[in-house]
Amino acid sequence: MVMNTPQQARRVLVTGADGFLGRTVVAQLAQLPDIDSVVALDVRDVPEGRRVPGVTYIAQDIRAPELKETLAEHLVDAVVHLAAIVTPGAGSNREFEYSVDVLGTKNVLEACVASGVSHLVVSSSGAAYGYHADNPAWIDEDQALRGNESFAYSHHKRLVEEMLADYRQRFPRLHQTVLRIGTILGEQVNNQITALFDKPRILAIQGSDSPFVFIWDEDVTACIVHAIKTGRTGCFNVAGDGALTLQQIAALLRKPLLSLPAPLLKLALTVGTHLRISRYGPEQLDFLRYRPVLSNYRLKTDFGYVPRKTSLEAFLAFKAARQARSRQGLMMIA
Repeated sequence: MVMNTPQQARRVLVTGADGFLGRTVVAQLAQLPDIDSVVALDVRDVPEGRRVPGVTYIAQDIRAPELKETLAEHLVDAVVHLAAIVTPGAGSNREFEYSVDVLGTKNVLEACVASGVSHLVVSSSGAAYGYHADNPAWIDEDQALRGNESFAYSHHKRLVEEMLADYRQRFPRLHQTVLRIGTILGEQVNNQITALFDKPRILAIQGSDSPFVFIWDEDVTACIVHAIKTGRTGCFNVAGDGALTLQQIAALLRKPLLSLPAPLLKLALTVGTHLRISRYGPEQLDFLRYRPVLSNYRLKTDFGYVPRKTSLEAFLAFKAARQARSRQGLMMIA
């Protein structure tokens, strides 16, 4: 459901501003003629070489109580909230991830309400729907957000979205745009999914044909900027047209497909976790076999953005970029 449109944003603050998406979002917002100021907030100081001229950079944790003073001081009327833990580091733990993903978002919401921010754009994820055997073939925005408690990222996205829904009811003056983003691919993207594609063989689970929907990183940035430019609000899946099965992906990469029974793979992941030779536990099994396949119908019709790349085109562009980097590496060795 699309909500009322807030007034045109003039002063925008971006959290997670030095992250992969944050850098491009900040750079593009800074180029918009109707934006008076862009504040880039990150937990660490941003090196001078990565700073965009004209942008105000602030080192501040999204969990800091002083965040509301920061918003008020810079007269911020729109916030793009990107800060989250997508791929935990080696020393991370569930408590810390919860404090950033969930409690940090709560602090952002409280600061927005306290300082009179009128528009909040949040990068959520298709993971909020959860990885379940009874997921429909295509998931639209009316589907329940069930998450997976065993998978921290998915569970936290669900909790965050429940909090956002509560704030929509209690504080309707804080308009929200919630983007449920699919699997991001890009020339420089490295994540759990791309790691699977980089291996000599493509791992699949017997009896599971759950396909992937991809979205090119430039399309994600463009969606966020579109939300700020248009003030369009609501909850939207962000994915390219179409989907690719692992069989199709293996064929495109010209790699063999290793299809294993679910019980065997679960045992291997359990042993690997116990021996500390694998960062992925048995809970990752459902992550592979019950992927939420996102429908982008409302993104195109209600939100008004048509992704420039389909899932197939995004994957082919990703493959071409990987091959180019590999050739460049070989040339440097030679």
